[in-house]
Amino acid sequence: MNERTGIITFKGNGLTLQGTPVEKGGKAPDFTVLANDLSPRTLAYYKGKVLILSSVPSLDTPVCDVETRRFNQEAANLGDDVKVLTVSADLPFAQARWCGAAGIDAVETLSDHKDLAFGNAYGVVIKELRLLARAVFVVNRDGVITYQQIVPEVTSEPDYEAAIAAAKAAL
Repeated sequence: MNERTGIITFKGNGLTLQGTPVEKGGKAPDFTVLANDLSPRTLAYYKGKVLILSSVPSLDTPVCDVETRRFNQEAANLGDDVKVLTVSADLPFAQARWCGAAGIDAVETLSDHKDLAFGNAYGVVIKELRLLARAVFVVNRDGVITYQQIVPEVTSEPDYEAAIAAAKAAL
């Protein structure tokens, strides 16, 4: 298992990332996660779309809540050719409950709880917590990563403007 340190912190304390890191310009690795109805979702399911892949530790935390709500607002203005996916290790049932309570209708939440396939494929599994790091990846229609940000401090928000600009540029 590939492990990296010195990339992220949680409240200033260093954490270990596991998985295979991806790079801008490289092919987006495939993954299998679960939708809220427990059906599988893979990268191929979204073929032909520009994707904003937002990984978060848990929707039930303040920063993840704010981030997903913000991407939900932004997604409404991006059109049908851009899909915003928020991936966490939360159970699909918890994600569905949270989305209902938060009024999320433009972002699709996906669960990586089963085997951390997304987290391992994108190098964002937090070893010490078995959660996903806060990160944003933009994948163009050809399946190439055009933008990535692993947020250095887990309790900080990502650069929304840069991610949105990258998604628009990938259209």
